[in-house]
Amino acid sequence: MTLTTVIILNGISSVGKSSAARELQKITQAPFLHVRGDSFLEMLPPQMYGHEDGITLNRLDESTDSAIEIHMGSVVRRLLLGFRCSVATLAAQGNNLIVDDVMLDATDQNVYEKILHPFAVYFVGLHAPLATLEQRERNRKNRLAGLAKWQQKRVHEGIKYDLELQTAKTDAADIAKKIADVFKI
Repeated sequence: MTLTTVIILNGISSVGKSSAARELQKITQAPFLHVRGDSFLEMLPPQMYGHEDGITLNRLDESTDSAIEIHMGSVVRRLLLGFRCSVATLAAQGNNLIVDDVMLDATDQNVYEKILHPFAVYFVGLHAPLATLEQRERNRKNRLAGLAKWQQKRVHEGIKYDLELQTAKTDAADIAKKIADVFKI
């Protein structure tokens, strides 16, 4: 019997996690499901945006290029814990997974390690320079400029990776190939 594999892609918004995950799905030997943290955030009712129990976004100063701080209230924290627990439930059913997440501190990794201990779990850190991330934010209609600047100091803090890759000058297909080669998937 083959051990269920979970690849967790962690990185700042717009670093290329979803693109890498889609490319990785194309080349893995066994099927892998792509589980996006954003899909869970999209489950929130509209009134939770701007609500203290939901998600509030605060621009740190008046300039248009300033960082945007994210505050997650109790509803969002429960949702994100549910997201991570659902990853364990999917894996328990024998599903190989590529998880697309933005872990804001090592506590998030600790949750994954605790609930995914029976499986082969690999943490992959995806990185790009802030200037690249800010350009990607500007290019995408569904991104809020300033998120990458705030996340830059938080997302990789205290996280222990099995593999770290730069995405600025490497396309998603090459990122996926590196991941597949390293973990022999």
